[in-house]
Amino acid sequence: MQIVVAKKAGFCFGVKRAIDIAFNLATEAGEGVFTYGPLIHNPQVVEELRQKGVHTAEDLSSPAVKTLIIRTHGVGPEVYAGTKKMGYNVIDATCPFVKKAQNFTKILRDEGYQVLIIGDERHPEVQGLIGFAGDDVIIANDAARPPGVKKKVGIIVQTTQSFDTFRKIVLQVIEKAREIKIYNTICDSTVQRVRETRELAGKVGLMIIVGGKNSANTNQLVKLSREVCDKVYHIETAGELSGKWFTGIRKVGISGGASTPQWIIDDVVKKIRKISVRR
Repeated sequence: MQIVVAKKAGFCFGVKRAIDIAFNLATEAGEGVFTYGPLIHNPQVVEELRQKGVHTAEDLSSPAVKTLIIRTHGVGPEVYAGTKKMGYNVIDATCPFVKKAQNFTKILRDEGYQVLIIGDERHPEVQGLIGFAGDDVIIANDAARPPGVKKKVGIIVQTTQSFDTFRKIVLQVIEKAREIKIYNTICDSTVQRVRETRELAGKVGLMIIVGGKNSANTNQLVKLSREVCDKVYHIETAGELSGKWFTGIRKVGISGGASTPQWIIDDVVKKIRKISVRR
């Protein structure tokens, strides 16, 4: 059985940067190192960080916090204000692409545009962007439900959003607004990973997507793979693999989300090889 791993599978630049920051702090800072919310959307990595002494804080009032790491998804200005009030040592691990989206959002607000954020309102990145966008901000994530917008609209997009959704919603807004300013803030790595994964899925009999079940970009890979491949499975670890999935399969494709570490992908490859030998 042939196993093909997507070249862009695994950690993106922003995630790797944040992980390196966190592990270095675990060694240097000692006790009291926390991330504000999960650093990335991967439970296995978050647990590994916890074992190294980097814990997760869900609010800013935890008395154990001395050093606070801002998660890769970023936060809104109200959180920065809160950390200053608490007197924490703040280390900002926000992905540079997310930071750019935050800056563009503020620019649009200051220039008098109603800000439209194309993304998942529940996602922490979008929640952070909302804080920079002004009171009349609107969120859109479904091309089937056109957003109601004012005549002067500025558009920002979640860095891990589908370009197809972005394009469809922009076309809808063009029909309604008189003045539009658009910043395409989709991460280059996301575009490349999506393109490569979809292409690979169309050439294999079974596709395995590795990554957190709560990861937006991983779930996007699953959705796109299912458009071109009949057998697609989303797993977080090699332990979820089942030998029954591979019956009659000659070629397997593997890809992973931006928050998936290489060691988990390697474990998946090893497990599939063992399954192949036993067949």
